[in-house]
Amino acid sequence: RHGFRARMATKAGRKILNARRARGRKRLSA
Repeated sequence: RHGFRARMATKAGRKILNARRARGRKRLSA
């Protein structure tokens, strides 16, 4: 699973999401 919930569940995943938000992504995950 590599959905949004799966990313939020881990520290590493949260770091990824934050990095993507910083770059201004519209879609954070698949």
